[in-house]
Amino acid sequence: MPEKPAITSSELGTLWLTYQEKTMILRLLEYFIEKADDEKAKDIMASLYEEIDNYVSIIAETFQNEGAVIPVGFTAQDVNKEVPKLYDNGFDIMFIRLLKEISMGLHSLNITMAYREDIIMIFKELTALTQKYYNLCTQYLLEKGLLVRSPYVSMPKSVEFVKDNNYLGGFPINPFSEKRTLNTVEVAHIHHSIESNIFGIQMITGFAQCANEGEVKDYFNDGAELAKSIVKELSEILLQDGIQIPQASGGNATRSTLAPFSEKMMMYCTSLFCSFSMGSGSLGTAFSLRNDLPAKTTIFMKDIFEYAHRGAKIMIKNGWMEEPPQMEERNQMMN
Repeated sequence: MPEKPAITSSELGTLWLTYQEKTMILRLLEYFIEKADDEKAKDIMASLYEEIDNYVSIIAETFQNEGAVIPVGFTAQDVNKEVPKLYDNGFDIMFIRLLKEISMGLHSLNITMAYREDIIMIFKELTALTQKYYNLCTQYLLEKGLLVRSPYVSMPKSVEFVKDNNYLGGFPINPFSEKRTLNTVEVAHIHHSIESNIFGIQMITGFAQCANEGEVKDYFNDGAELAKSIVKELSEILLQDGIQIPQASGGNATRSTLAPFSEKMMMYCTSLFCSFSMGSGSLGTAFSLRNDLPAKTTIFMKDIFEYAHRGAKIMIKNGWMEEPPQMEERNQMMN
């Protein structure tokens, strides 16, 4: 059998990012499992923990075999299981579900940047694992009445084709043009964005009330306000067409002000959610045909990018941002 080729820069980079994300999820699960008061939720999280922990070990072993340093990621120092519950009423499974949603996109993308069969298999198996637990979390939340389905619609009885350019109409192009009713693809992306941002408000509110650093606390408070403004504007778009707005019924922060997670981990988690939000916004922009929708989404993405950039500066200032593996400085080496 021929020897395995060395892993490529893209394989190293995607494995490094996966290690960061998975070690963060392990720390979150350790806390949520400790505080879980629902046995079914606890079983889901305990099973997920065991499976993720196995892949963290596989990735660490891959780094070791390639002669690469194992990243720090997130360790026992980043979680405190002894503090009171920071969130209540299903937040743990809501959190895991959204993290699995992020992971699905990441693993699918990572497969396209892998070449060695064993690396492809890692991401292929992680994709299947992620889909499995995303479904388990979704069904759990639906059973508990903690997840709002997107709006229902009358089923189409005939196939229609766009007849003229008025279908694309919207304020940015012509302020006097009449906006058509939203189509189901546009509603899907708007509903998803509202759902994600409502959860983001709950998550970052908890982070804000237990953060110790004043600059970090202010950052989280500003993030909650940004998410609220996005929810408000998208909700108004739905209301204009008489469409039901999704309302979350659980997952609120408790009164605890003791941090279960390090500020480094809370900042990283917020950064991950910002990246996810920008990626989702890009898809929403690509598939929305009414001109006012991409224009509004683009503004949201700009605001989210600026917010994420501010967060990166805070992380660098405090020494919380682990640097990804770097390419060789060829110009410097030649000089």
